[in-house]
Amino acid sequence: MRLRVDRDAFAEAVAWTARALPTRPAVPVLAGMRLEVSGDGTSLHLSGFDYEVSARASVEVLSEEPGAALVPGRLLAEIVRNLPEGSVRIEADGPKLLVTGGAARFTLVTMPLEDYPSLPGMPDRIGSVPADTLATAVRQVAPAASRDDTLPMLTGAYLDFSGDTLTVVATDRYRIAARELWWRPDDPGLDTAALVPARTLNDVVRGLLSQSNVDIALSAGAAGSGTAPGEGMIGFENGERRTTTRLIDSDFVKYASWFPAEFSARAEVAVAPLIAAVKRVALVADRATPLRLAFAGNEVVLEAGSGEDAQAVETISADYEGDPLRVAFRPDYLMDGLAGVETDTARLNFTEPTKPAVFTEVPAKEDDRPSFRYLVQPLRLS
Repeated sequence: MRLRVDRDAFAEAVAWTARALPTRPAVPVLAGMRLEVSGDGTSLHLSGFDYEVSARASVEVLSEEPGAALVPGRLLAEIVRNLPEGSVRIEADGPKLLVTGGAARFTLVTMPLEDYPSLPGMPDRIGSVPADTLATAVRQVAPAASRDDTLPMLTGAYLDFSGDTLTVVATDRYRIAARELWWRPDDPGLDTAALVPARTLNDVVRGLLSQSNVDIALSAGAAGSGTAPGEGMIGFENGERRTTTRLIDSDFVKYASWFPAEFSARAEVAVAPLIAAVKRVALVADRATPLRLAFAGNEVVLEAGSGEDAQAVETISADYEGDPLRVAFRPDYLMDGLAGVETDTARLNFTEPTKPAVFTEVPAKEDDRPSFRYLVQPLRLS
């Protein structure tokens, strides 16, 4: 193997592929990234796989000699990211791979190619979605997924495909984030779902090419397919990049029924000032300490801390309808919900101080259904 490649393009492809590499591989070879020159010598294919997630990317190269090599992937990503601008020369030298950029030269010890597992193929395509829209939806929803692996279902992002509507949902039992978006199914009558590891989905959308489309592929095993969820796989393809991951083997909660049909009070508050106020008031509260909000008339009073502890109070304007209301939330849950609202003003809907509240954007028309909804359970006030 002997080739030259542009540093920036190579660094992007390596970084994308490295996201699929495990931090603690079950066997050392899974920490490797496979590099292989295409048959016509015009492309370099990069791949990573840990038996759960696979990632593949391609980059244009000027090849002088074909070949393949397996090298430590995360180390390669760090090296390439720090090389000077310009072209990078890669050359195999027996059991070593030489990486040269400008005056910098690195020698990597290769790993045995024969021990590396074969990557899974892409499942069948079911449709496509604008990359920017999918990335926004995942950014809005993913914070609500649990980080606790003891209950795998809660660590997933649920993709609910129904005709030309795709709904992305996540929950950790204390909150639910849901975002509806338009997508283009290959079958207009499609009605299926997939539970995807939220962490993997986050990594996928972080590397998408803006102003492009993402092809979504789904194999047997998705909800509604008649086979066990754990047998399924989902794939995403965007330009020269594609990734696959196994689905989570679990049923998702019936999330739609959790959202209240009616509300007794409603507040509309400018998002940026409210987030800024929450951040300031939360400085005196740890993550599990209630941040209290008191709504009345044309203002909301934010408070945290009490007694002998540090305290903070701030008042901002709000358009509130309903009886005076005092409610409390975890500060981080409050900020995650507000950060998902894309309009300048957020609508906060309430039933009772101890019942779930729902945050949405303010729709253009009063009867329009908000595309983003964030349900969060308040904390009890003593």
